[in-house]
Amino acid sequence: MTRVYYGWYVVAALFVVLTVASGLAFYNLSVYMNALVATHGLPVSAVSMATALFFVASGFAGLLAGRLIQRFDPRWTIALGAVVGSLALLALGRVSELWQLYLVYALFGAGHAFVSLVPATTLVTRWFDRQRSIALSVASTGLSVGGVVLTPVSAALIGNIGLELAMPRLALLWLLGIVPVTLLVVRSRPGTHDLGAGGDVGGGWDYASAVRSRFFALVTAAWVLAMLAQVGGIAHLFNLVATRVDATVAATAVSVMAGASIVGRFAGGWLLTRFDTRRFALVCLAGQSTSMLLLALLDGSSTMLLAALLFGLTVGNLLMLQPLLLAEVFGVRDYGRIFSLSQWLTTLGVASGPLLIGVLYDLLGGYLASFLAAAVASAVGGVLVLLARIPDEPETESAAAALPGEAS
Repeated sequence: MTRVYYGWYVVAALFVVLTVASGLAFYNLSVYMNALVATHGLPVSAVSMATALFFVASGFAGLLAGRLIQRFDPRWTIALGAVVGSLALLALGRVSELWQLYLVYALFGAGHAFVSLVPATTLVTRWFDRQRSIALSVASTGLSVGGVVLTPVSAALIGNIGLELAMPRLALLWLLGIVPVTLLVVRSRPGTHDLGAGGDVGGGWDYASAVRSRFFALVTAAWVLAMLAQVGGIAHLFNLVATRVDATVAATAVSVMAGASIVGRFAGGWLLTRFDTRRFALVCLAGQSTSMLLLALLDGSSTMLLAALLFGLTVGNLLMLQPLLLAEVFGVRDYGRIFSLSQWLTTLGVASGPLLIGVLYDLLGGYLASFLAAAVASAVGGVLVLLARIPDEPETESAAAALPGEAS
């Protein structure tokens, strides 16, 4: 009987961690916004500023997470993020003033960074070589599952018993959903039981050479634009369809987009074992640009649902293509720090996308120009990836060979 490669157990654990992190953080931010406005009468703009602060803090904390993971066992970084995030959720139920809200959201953003993509993609990169795309697609599907499963439960709980009583329960769910599976299942890397050891964990580029490279600059700039369009599109999709058709079709469009993102991520993980990653990224960026263009121009229910379907197919894939491209080119050695810097810069797009689309909507009285801008941003991102030629030779030792025990 063939023994299951332990890396797949790590992937399963990361799936659970990302499900909890996305369901109670990323997808739940709008739920918290609604509750804070209703409970404390806080202005929507003020709570929106707190949400932006969450992403900014998450980006900065991701840089620290990358350094910690490089030096110490990643389990302790994830566990620390679970504790910090749990404390932030607990405090969220007791905020009464804006400065308290901003402090709590900054703390929550930091905790989220320590349990989310930086540690998850670093661990998958360490454990997998040939099947890295499939492993990352499985683990990162937790991001979508969290939004589908945990966010509605959280919204119902807050609606039934109120923010103050609900937050301790959500804080406990965050802690218990992350810490046990991380400490019991996650392992730093294959081939060692010295889980506290730091130092070199594989071949690849050193951090300084990687972040100065043209490839790093162009790929990171491309994802700033891609995430600007993607997160902005997700944030405004419901309102766009509701204003052109009705709320029922709008809710269906969001569900179609979310479901397609799960299907697309699994399909993309399989396709990436057979196709060049950079070319696949170009296809996804072109698909996102096309979907934004269709959403800008169309107004019928069936055609808008088709556009939402196309948009969803690109959502999950673009999220995992950034770490895959960086891992393929720069290797395992300093991956955590390299990706954390790229992700921090990408946060500029994540934070500004919804704001930009909203500003254009207010200025021009509709979503036509907003989604056309998103289409252009995605297309320019594709051009940048096209220009990001993979370096002929790394400036340090080559990336590690296929990991022992990994299935081909």
